[in-house]
Amino acid sequence: MELCLFDADGGNEERIRIRERTNGAWHIYIPGIAPGQLYGYRVYGPYVPESGLRFNPNKLLLDPYAKAIGRPLTWADELFGYQVGDPDGDLSFDDRDSAPFAPLGAVIDTRFDWSGEKRPSFAAHEILIYEAHIRGMTMTHPDVPEHLRGTYAGMASPPIIEHLQRLGITTLELMPVHYFVQDRHLLERGLKNYWGYNSLGFFAPDLSYASQSHTPTEVVREFKQMVKDLHDADIEVVLDVVYNHTAEGNHAGPTLSFRGIDNLAYYRVVPGDMRHYMDYTGCGNTLNMVHPHSLQLLMDSLRYWVTEMHVDGFRFDLASALARELKDVDQLGAFFDTIYQDPTLAPVKLIAEPWDLGDGGYQVGNFPLGWHEWNGKYRDTVRSFWKGDMGLHSEIATRLAGSADLYETTRRPPSASVNFVTAHDGFTLQDLVSYEQKHNAANGEDNRDGADDNASWNCGAEGPSDDAQIIELRERQKRNFWCSLMFAQGCPMISGGDELSRTQQGNNNAYCQDNELSWYHWDLDPRRRAFLDFAERVVRYRKKHPNFHRYAFYDHDPDAIHPDKNIVWFRADGKRMSPKDWEEGGWMRTLGMYLNGRSPEIRNSASQCTQDMDFLLLLNSHHEPVSFRISHELFPTGWKIAFDTARPELETDHESVRRNRLVSLAARSFVLLSHER
Repeated sequence: MELCLFDADGGNEERIRIRERTNGAWHIYIPGIAPGQLYGYRVYGPYVPESGLRFNPNKLLLDPYAKAIGRPLTWADELFGYQVGDPDGDLSFDDRDSAPFAPLGAVIDTRFDWSGEKRPSFAAHEILIYEAHIRGMTMTHPDVPEHLRGTYAGMASPPIIEHLQRLGITTLELMPVHYFVQDRHLLERGLKNYWGYNSLGFFAPDLSYASQSHTPTEVVREFKQMVKDLHDADIEVVLDVVYNHTAEGNHAGPTLSFRGIDNLAYYRVVPGDMRHYMDYTGCGNTLNMVHPHSLQLLMDSLRYWVTEMHVDGFRFDLASALARELKDVDQLGAFFDTIYQDPTLAPVKLIAEPWDLGDGGYQVGNFPLGWHEWNGKYRDTVRSFWKGDMGLHSEIATRLAGSADLYETTRRPPSASVNFVTAHDGFTLQDLVSYEQKHNAANGEDNRDGADDNASWNCGAEGPSDDAQIIELRERQKRNFWCSLMFAQGCPMISGGDELSRTQQGNNNAYCQDNELSWYHWDLDPRRRAFLDFAERVVRYRKKHPNFHRYAFYDHDPDAIHPDKNIVWFRADGKRMSPKDWEEGGWMRTLGMYLNGRSPEIRNSASQCTQDMDFLLLLNSHHEPVSFRISHELFPTGWKIAFDTARPELETDHESVRRNRLVSLAARSFVLLSHER
C-alpha cells in the first residue's frame, strides 16, 4: 500500500509506502501535511478477476474517506485495470499509469463558525418535503446573482429561501451532492449526468455545485454555509444519498477507488462466479453492506454529514439494496441494526426509497419503526384515480387516510408515508396531465429509456395545446393532484418546480439533461402564476389545520372517540359507505371523506392533543358533474367551501353550502368543506 502525494497541479508524485496495519486497516501519519494537499493511493496485490481480486498498482485510487476532491476525473483508457479493447476483456491486465487522469483527494481545514445557528427540528407529522436539484432550481432565477446560479450558495440565496418559505416548506431534500462521476458514454454524446446518482466520494461535496475558483476547503465551507443559512430560515436539509452502488460500474468498469482497494469487501459478487457483480441497482454493482468495513464506511459517512456538515437527515436511494443480507431484504439485518444503535443518527430523519431492481425488492410498507418511506402505492393510486380509472374507490380511501394497511400494522404513524404524485424520476406534474407517452428522444437512446407505464392522461391532446377546454381541464387536474397530496394523511413531498408548472416536454427520464429542459423556469405567465398562488394557499391551509396531518392512526385511550367516528366515508347520496359498497362499488368514482376535528389523534407541534375544524373532502373523478348530499349526521348547517378545484378563485371558507345540503361537484373536481363547531 502506498500513499501518493501530489503538488497543487496534480503532478510531481511522491510515493510513500504504508507499513502499519491495525485490524485490517492500513494507516500512516505524515507530519506537516497542510490543507490543500492532493493525494491518492496505490494498492499492490494479485490481479485474478476470476477470484474477485482486481489489484493493480498502476491505477491511482481515490481515498473512500476523502473529505474533498482536489481534482476531478478525466476520462481515459488508462483508468481501467484491464486493456480496453483486448479480446480477453477485463481478464487482461493494463500496466499504464492512471495518475494523470484519476480523481485526487484533498486535505482540508474543517473549521467553520457555526455560532448562532438555529437548527430546526420539526415533528414527523408536521414536515413538508421539497425535492430539489441545486442547479435546476437556481440556474434561471433572475434574482439569483449570475455567479451563484447552480451553486450551493445560490441554493441558500434570499430569492430561493423566500420561495421555499412562501410555499411552507419545512424540509429541503437535495438530490445527490456526494462527489459523483460523469458517465463517459454521456460525455461522448454531449450530455451529462444531471441527477448525480453515480457516487464515488461519500464524504466529499461535489465540485460542480461550488462557486468557481474555490479551493477544496472553500467548497466544503460553501456547503456548510448553505446549510447554516437554510437552518436560519427554519428549513431542514435532507440529502438524497446513493450508498447502494458506486460509479465503478460492473466488471468492465474503471478502477477508481473501491475496486482497487478491496473489491471483495466493498462489492457483492455472484456466488460461484466472483468475476461478476450482483446487480440489484441496475447500475452494474451493489455495495456489500454485509461486510463490516463497507457497513462502517456507510455509518462513518452518515455520521460525518450529521456532525460535521449539520444535515438533518437522509433519503436512501434504492434502500432495499442496502438491507439485503444473503439475498433477501431483511428488517433484522446489520444495516438496520447498526443505524438503530447509533445515537448520532437516532434524531435525524431517515427516508427510504423502499425498492430496488432485484427479486423481492419492492418493500413498500416493510421498513421498520423510525423510517419514512416513499409510498409508491399512493402515487400510483392517485394518478389512476384522477385519470378516471374505475375500481379504485377502496384503494383511494386507504391512501388518503394515511395507508394504514402499510404502516399501522408495523406500529408506525401516518407520517411514515411520504406521499408523492411526482418525483425527479418520471413526468413532472405539468407533463402528467399533458402527455400519455414518454418523449425521451433527447436522451439519445431511441426513446427506449424511462418508464413506459406512467398512469398519465393528456386530457385530450398529446403535448402543448391551444384548446381552451383542454388547458382548463389540465389546470383543474393539477389542482386535483395538489389537493389530494396536501389534504391526505401522511407526509407530502413536492417535486421541485411542480408548483411552477415546470415541463420537461414529455421526457420522463431527464437524468442526462443539464439544460433548460430540466431547469426550473421562473418567468411565470398568468396561468402558471395562478397555479402557484393556488398551491401556496392550499399549503398554508394545510399547515394551519393539524386535522390534515394527524399524529397517529388511532389513539388507544378507551375514553377516546371511537375510531369509526374519526374518519368516515360517504357516498354521493349522503349515506355512509357500507361493507357491500366497498366490496361491490367498483363503479364508484365519487366519494366523501369526513375528518372529525375532535379526534384524539390530532396533535399540535408539541405533540399535545388539540382540536380543529371538521372537514369533508369530496372527490369526483367522473367525467360528468355530480351533486353530493351532506349527511344529516354531519350537522345540518354551517358547512363552508374551503376549496373547489373547478373554481380556484373562490375565497377560502367564505361561501356557505346551500340549505338543501347539496354540493355541486364539477366533472373531475375536488371540493374541501370546512365546519366550525
